[in-house]
Parts: sequence; structure tokens; C-alpha cells
Amino acid sequence: MDFLSIEKVKEAKQILSKIARDTALIHSSFLSKNNNIFLKSENLQLTGSFKLRGAYYKISKLTQEQKVKGVIACSAGNHAQGVALASKENNIKSTIFIPSTAPISKVEATRAYGADIRLIDGVYDDAYIEAVKFQKETGGIFIHPFDDIDVITGQGTIALEIIEQIDKIDAIIVPIGGGGLISGIAATVKQLKPDCKIYGVQAQKADSMYESIKNHQRKELKHVNTFADGTAVKLPGELTFSFCEKYVDDIVTVSEDEIASAILALMEKEKMVAEGSGALSIAAVMFDKINLKNKNIVCIVSGGNIDVNILSRVINRALLKTGRISNLTVELLDKPGQLRDVSSIIARYGANVIRVRHNQGGEGTDINDCYLKISLETRDFNHFSQIQNALVEKGYNILSTVQ
Repeated sequence: MDFLSIEKVKEAKQILSKIARDTALIHSSFLSKNNNIFLKSENLQLTGSFKLRGAYYKISKLTQEQKVKGVIACSAGNHAQGVALASKENNIKSTIFIPSTAPISKVEATRAYGADIRLIDGVYDDAYIEAVKFQKETGGIFIHPFDDIDVITGQGTIALEIIEQIDKIDAIIVPIGGGGLISGIAATVKQLKPDCKIYGVQAQKADSMYESIKNHQRKELKHVNTFADGTAVKLPGELTFSFCEKYVDDIVTVSEDEIASAILALMEKEKMVAEGSGALSIAAVMFDKINLKNKNIVCIVSGGNIDVNILSRVINRALLKTGRISNLTVELLDKPGQLRDVSSIIARYGANVIRVRHNQGGEGTDINDCYLKISLETRDFNHFSQIQNALVEKGYNILSTVQ
């Protein structure tokens, strides 16, 4: 395993001072229920994610001869933007392979930095295969998104900033895709503050590092399927797997609904926009995936490049997950006043009706039966239960609920 030198991380920080932001460490009152939670806001980094750090440092280490050949990368979007901007700043031609599943906003942002874009059907791993093939054909310099010691070193600069920003750190929670971010942070922190715990978080539907660490060998997933596209990696890197085995204390996973809920919570409570991958650490805290109490914990919000079309769906999913939108079907007699009576009960409990559908009974039902399908804005699941109970007490038959 390549050794990560603290001196090299400090050198990287000096080089990155020309372009990367020292992102703020923000205390979260909302999340600080069982612990003291701080958010490292890499979603506010230039290009919208931490990836700029590793990409820029790697490119800064290239010789003039290598720069003339141009650089090649593959990415779901964030590394692509980092490579594209770093190449532009260094007057280097960049060719970047991006999976077709990447959000359009990330693709167009990369193109805006002057990169030559090649869209590849599939996920990150499919783009990687094509990028490696192109590199062999052209002789360009491949900038790996995570499995490269210089890239990992650049990501380690985040740890230096955190150590400068807060005196006592008990744990850092880090999103994992291929493992470059957590490798850089963990290797840096464990050398400077060995008592600090490092926890990784993956999406349940893209948990290649979690499975690899559990089985003590790299494991390739047959497929990944998560809207956290920045961490949708089938196979972790050799180098990053070794770093995680050595330095990471534990890895947990979170569901798609939990990720969506974390994105909504960040928007509402902290006024921060995070993409799916960027919210993984928040989801781990919100849903008690890590058993810590009364500790100072830093959550890395690794990116904010979420497509607005996806965002609307994520918000709706999160509202359902948290009981903020609820649906119920009520059986009624088809006679005047029924809708008014049901509505008055809902209004009395302070819920807001956002959609109503009235269906007359079909085959197999009583002639006078009808069904009322109602979508409600509610405060939480308890609020919805109060409304259900009130309807039942008034004699209404609730056929189904969807939350």
C-alpha cells in the first residue's frame, strides 16, 4: 500500500490554496440531539464537491511532457468537473468519459469548463472501461477518480482543515463510493489524531466497499442502483480498499428513503443543498446508524450537484418517508354531504388536503358505495394517525393508507 505522507498533504493544501476554498465547518443544532454535530460543507466547494482537491493536486504533479499529451478521466460528474477545471487552469486538453446515468447538470457543467465529453451507456464502471481503452490508444494521462495516491492526498487536505477548525474531534463520518475521500481523510487523521474514529457510509444499493471490507477482499457488485450517483461504484479501488482496511473503524449503509430524508432535512433545517452522495453522512446520523453519544462529530457533506429534476422527486419521497405527505382511501355512501363531512374532520385536525379523487364503486361492491382517495399534508405520522382515528370514530371505513 502506498503511504500517505502528511508532508505531501500539507504540500497539497498549499497548492490548492490557489483555487480551492477552505470550506466552512458549520454546527448543526438540528442534528445535535445525541451528539455535537458539525457539517463540513464541501458542497460549497468550487465545482460543488470535494473532487476538485484530488484532481487539481494530481494534475499539478504532471510534468510538462505529460501535460502535452492531455488528460483522460471517467466520472459520474463531480470528478469530471474537477478534472475539467484543473485542466483549464493548466491549459491542458481533457477528455472525460461520463456514464449516461449522470445528471444532465453535471454533464453540462463539465462541458462548460472546456472538456471533451464522451457519454457511455451504464454506470461509472462502464465509463472506466472505455476511458482506459482510450488512454491506451492515445497515450494520454489517466486521472483516476479515487485509486491514485496523489488524488487521495488531495482529498486528505479536508482533514487538515477540520483539525484546524475544531480542537476536539471524536469522529468523522464520510461518504464512500470508490473510497478516495475516506482514504485521504482517514489516513491523515489517524496519523495526526489516532483516537479520532472514522466511519464510512454507503448507499445500500451501491455498497461495494461495505461488502469488500466485510469479506476481507475486494468484491465487485453485479449492479448498482441508487440516485446517489456520485457513489455508484461496483468495485472499490485496490489502494482505497487497503486504506479502508487499515484506517477506517466501521462502515454502515443507508437506504434510498433515508438519503432522501437527509437531503430534505439539510434544505429545511440548515439551508444547504446536497446531492444524494453528499447527504450520506447526514442520513447515518439521522437514522442512528452509528452508536455514539455525547461526542463531537464531523459529517462530510461531500457534494451539492443535484439535478433539479431529481430534487423534486427526492423531496416528494422524503415527505412520504417522514409522514409529511400521507394518502388514504375512505369508503363512503354515494350521497350528498359525505365529502364535506370527511373534509371537516381533516380540517379540524389542521391537515391540508392537496388532492382528492372520487371513484364510484365497481363490480363486487354495493350499488351505493364510492371511494374517496385523499392526499394530505401532515406534520408527521402521529398527526396522520390522529386523523385516521377520528374518521374511524365517525364510522368511516378506511380501506388503505400509503405513507
